[in-house]
Amino acid sequence: MLSGLIQGGWTITGSWPIATEMGSRLRARDSAALATSVHLICRPRPADASIGDWGQVLRELPKRVADWMTRLQEEGVRGADLVFACIGPALEVFSRYSKVVDAEEREIPLGGDPESREPHKRGFLAYVWEVVGRAALEEVLGTAEAKARNGAAGALEEDARLTALFLWTLQATTQDAEPVSTPDDADVDAEPDVDDEDEAPSSKKKKKGLSLPFDVARRFAQPLGIHLDAWEGRCIETEKGVVRLIPVLDHADQLFGQDGAEAVADRLEKHRTGQVQLSLFSELNEPTPPRVKGRIPKSGAEVSDESLHKHRGATTLDHVHAAMLMQSAGRANALRALIRSETQRGPDFLRLANALSALYPKDSDEKRLLDAMLLAVPRK
Repeated sequence: MLSGLIQGGWTITGSWPIATEMGSRLRARDSAALATSVHLICRPRPADASIGDWGQVLRELPKRVADWMTRLQEEGVRGADLVFACIGPALEVFSRYSKVVDAEEREIPLGGDPESREPHKRGFLAYVWEVVGRAALEEVLGTAEAKARNGAAGALEEDARLTALFLWTLQATTQDAEPVSTPDDADVDAEPDVDDEDEAPSSKKKKKGLSLPFDVARRFAQPLGIHLDAWEGRCIETEKGVVRLIPVLDHADQLFGQDGAEAVADRLEKHRTGQVQLSLFSELNEPTPPRVKGRIPKSGAEVSDESLHKHRGATTLDHVHAAMLMQSAGRANALRALIRSETQRGPDFLRLANALSALYPKDSDEKRLLDAMLLAVPRK
């Protein structure tokens, strides 16, 4: 549609989200379904429109998107609505020209291969999603994370950036609105909304965890160098086109291994050093690793051997999850020892914990555990 508008001689000057969708409809439950319809504002492009320089367009794009994001957030627009409402202003810097070319006179298309490094093959929209993702990361995690790619120094690991972007995209458009959720053990059995033709009632039990359509998650992750398949079974699970954020309470076996959280907590309380060795995929540390059967305890996600080997080291997010599990188990002394050790190591632990506390839905177990865990942080 966007290509048709641009080729038809239109300049897209803006995009406004208008509240037209029912938040209680089935499609909106525990997902990032739009709460609005995004309306594109178009004007005829002058017949004598000039040819745009790709370098100039690329320099102008971040400021245009950042200004529009700020304005939309002031209007109460958030999450997936904000993401797609940034399309108009981003396309204005591209569609006002008859075409956009690089220094070698190669035309830059609207779409292309997001994996490519060459602009004339990658396409403009990939840069739009990258700019929106970086702006979101800078807002919730800081400048270092916004600039990070492929493990850049000074930034949190991929799983922290992925989780933060995931939760940011799930935010409700209005501050008073809360995500409509179904009780964890309830069967979903409701009449379909007559206005939603693509929806159908389901009698299956819903899995715990917040979810996003795969394509929405990919739009953020791919341009920012975050590999979704590398974190499959570790912090996300993908099934039938939906990416689910695995609940923290399902991470106990993954983090603490056969010893369990109680044994780790006992060691922390006994030695009071706070140095906890998380047992992530501990079976892979053996001299001759057995074949991984592809199933993480309790999470139920299929995991490749390569993924486990590459990311088996504990990350900052894993340590935050470990502290949340200590809080859940009521091991106050062990929790204080762990927090003391993490805060002495650097600011990343508390920075990430505070950011996630602001991002998780108010009625979620993770929000409750994070807030209670942060109360145990020593006050200076």
